[in-house]
Amino acid sequence: MTEKFGATSTTDNVLSGVDLRGKRILVTGVSAGLGVETARSLAARGASVIGAARDLEKAKGAIAEARRDAAAAGGSIDLISLDLASLASVRACADQLQEQGQPLDVIIANAGVMATPFGKTADGFETQFGTNHLGHFVLVNRLASLISSGGRVIALASSGHRFADVDLDDPGFERTPYEPFFAYGRSKTANILFAVAFDQRHRARGVRAAAVHPGGIQTELARHMDQGQMTELLGRINCELAAQGKEPFQFKTIPQGAATSVWAAVVASAEDIGGRYCENCHVSEVVADDVVITPVSEGVRRYALDAASADALWRKSEEMVGESF
Repeated sequence: MTEKFGATSTTDNVLSGVDLRGKRILVTGVSAGLGVETARSLAARGASVIGAARDLEKAKGAIAEARRDAAAAGGSIDLISLDLASLASVRACADQLQEQGQPLDVIIANAGVMATPFGKTADGFETQFGTNHLGHFVLVNRLASLISSGGRVIALASSGHRFADVDLDDPGFERTPYEPFFAYGRSKTANILFAVAFDQRHRARGVRAAAVHPGGIQTELARHMDQGQMTELLGRINCELAAQGKEPFQFKTIPQGAATSVWAAVVASAEDIGGRYCENCHVSEVVADDVVITPVSEGVRRYALDAASADALWRKSEEMVGESF
């Protein structure tokens, strides 16, 4: 990597001069926000993007302009149905792509939910763990044989992983009081650990995996938070920043938020990012679990990169979905 990017870099900055013609990339969650921008920026450099979404009509409208940009560059965006909260839908999506038999260069596991009220997926899993982790766990593993040597899997995680480590003894909150952000933290830690475990299993054949944190962005992801909760959260963050003599927090734009995803997917060195956690278009530093950091500071907790924990999560996930990979 010769050019340095950072928190304010956009997808267009990161992909300037990059030619993705001939590349086939799957992006989940292309009906809004980061997913749409991720698909747009890649297809505008000539990539053939498969955009997965639960609501295809909404996705069709969301990517209409992106499709025009893609066509002008020789790229394309095609849609496929995917509801990550239903393993039947996940398996049907994977089966459809397997039947097409075309290789994939990159999978960007972008879709997800945040801070939802307590609920369960179609298969009885806690909503956030089931959607954010288990849905992608099954999808990516069922498509692993299609990923070409030199390919990558990028899992969208979050600094929210610092809210909680995974709890493999009680993943469904059957004995633990449910708290929306605590559950979100568990699912985002799981996203990072999945990238670690997938990278361990596939690096020998030239396929690498990494987790990325897009940063704080105002998207539909926050739809389960009311304005009062958002105001309280921002107030707490800004008080912590002020105590450190720092400027108030500012949200990233959507193109800035999607930049780390595309950077890790097609720009960064595979060896640099493999099995790592990235933010602001670089590999993040590991921060000890007992070190106090603000919600908007950089850094990944050590527990989220622990190889033994990643392997244990993999085995527990196989048990939960009833499928071995």
